[in-house]
Amino acid sequence: MEMVTKDVVLEALKKVQDPELHRDIVSLGMVKDLEVTGGKIAFTVELTTPACPLKDSIQEDCKRALAGLNGVTALEISFGAQVRGSKSGAGQTDLLPTVKNLVLVAAGKGGVGKSTVAANLAVALKMHGATTGLLDADIYGPSIPIIMGVRDGPKKVAVNGGFKLEPPLAHNLPVMSIGFFLEPDQAVIWRGPMLGKALHQLMADVHWGELDYLVVDMPPGTGDVQITFSQQLKVSGALLVATPQDVALADVIRAKTMFDKVMVPIVGIVENMSYFICDGCGKRHEIFSRGGAERAAERLKIPFLGEIPITSSIREWGDKGVPILVREPKSEISKVFLEIASRLAGQLSVVSETARRAQSLKIISS
Repeated sequence: MEMVTKDVVLEALKKVQDPELHRDIVSLGMVKDLEVTGGKIAFTVELTTPACPLKDSIQEDCKRALAGLNGVTALEISFGAQVRGSKSGAGQTDLLPTVKNLVLVAAGKGGVGKSTVAANLAVALKMHGATTGLLDADIYGPSIPIIMGVRDGPKKVAVNGGFKLEPPLAHNLPVMSIGFFLEPDQAVIWRGPMLGKALHQLMADVHWGELDYLVVDMPPGTGDVQITFSQQLKVSGALLVATPQDVALADVIRAKTMFDKVMVPIVGIVENMSYFICDGCGKRHEIFSRGGAERAAERLKIPFLGEIPITSSIREWGDKGVPILVREPKSEISKVFLEIASRLAGQLSVVSETARRAQSLKIISS
């Protein structure tokens, strides 16, 4: 019987492409710990994120690629994950060097449920196995402490001979918010330099530790906070939240134009309040029209990551400081958030690989 070798196995696995990155898993360095013992093949596929939405597809492709090799008697495929950083942009310095991916959750206007989406996506990424943090940068209307049920603010801890603020944990997620430093009824009327200083402290003076993803709840609209983030930080991308109405297109265009100017890529659009399922009859009602955000994504050639329905449980448990994913992890709405988080993680992997290729070409050309 012909003996199979490591070189033969690797050559066969070059036929397996990562469906999102469009390169083979061997050249991407995803094949780890390959062992060939007699006719038994064992290896680990190191995914670019534990939230990879195409894990099953990659596994089946590996089986098919190796099925035709002579001498194979057994096949053992394991999976691991090593999240890759995707930060780039116009930011002059990296104030968050221990954070691999910085995701801005933004909206062209208020009232679209942006904070609820940000909080639940952060929890979803954590549930997928990624180390995740949540930053409330909505200076004018910080609501993350309420949604996440955080009552105690940060504490000072000693770090590298100095002191930093350690974010409180909420549902095993580190959370920081400007709301921790404001009186409950205090209105924020900061502009320009004061905003910049506050945001700088929320980032540089906080001990986040090693994070795969930091989800940032941005204020609505296009203003000083967005510009400050692009100038002070290296950002992975922005996720836009919109509603189903046709007017969503104008809001998305406005937000995209702003992020384009500050060189922050848009990694996806989510349609919130997309539809309502009647408890009594099970019928789907499209209260706010249908598909406005999806049409905007198609027109602007931005990935559409999914639809989030209206449910009273999101509002009810959010008011009580318990994200729906924590309260009802097996519910249909929780599955929606988990799927969107997987797609978001996949898009961030694409951004990371695109940046890596560009850097490689730059080195070669120089």
